[in-house]
Amino acid sequence: MNTFKKIHASEIERLLANYPPDRKQAAVMPLLHLAQQEAGYITEPVMQEIAEICEISATEVASIVGYYTMFHDQPGGKIRLMVCTDVACRLHGAREYLSALCNELGVAPGGTSSDGLVTIEEVKCIAACDHAPVFQSQIGDEVEYHENQNPGRTLDWLRLMTASMKTGQASMNLGQEADHE
Repeated sequence: MNTFKKIHASEIERLLANYPPDRKQAAVMPLLHLAQQEAGYITEPVMQEIAEICEISATEVASIVGYYTMFHDQPGGKIRLMVCTDVACRLHGAREYLSALCNELGVAPGGTSSDGLVTIEEVKCIAACDHAPVFQSQIGDEVEYHENQNPGRTLDWLRLMTASMKTGQASMNLGQEADHE
């Protein structure tokens, strides 16, 4: 019996019960969410275990992890900022926006701040082209979209979030205030 399956046996059984036995592969994403809850990212051995549970290849599982911005295969900060720099967003200043955020955090895209709280990533298309610059924030399994951004606005939100995390009172609802200004 594999480690992931042993640790989460009842939860895995509950998830698999939602799908016909011949469609186990449909449980991949819920299993990835379950796996990511442990460490904030999904390791290759766990991807292999999920592949075995779903009776698909590890490559198929890894491709899902690589495609969706909500899944991570590397450790990162407690807050993940994913900035879209696809063509439409780029035309609205996304590259300059990303650069300003990275300069303020002292990291390159894909890097994590020195306090370990924030990872900033460059992503392609998070489906908010008409509201660029835009970023997707992820804290645990909580995901929010922040549209019509500028570096100052984003950094204010980020300071609020990191301060609340340092005091143990983080709430994604705090970020909603900035989206309705």
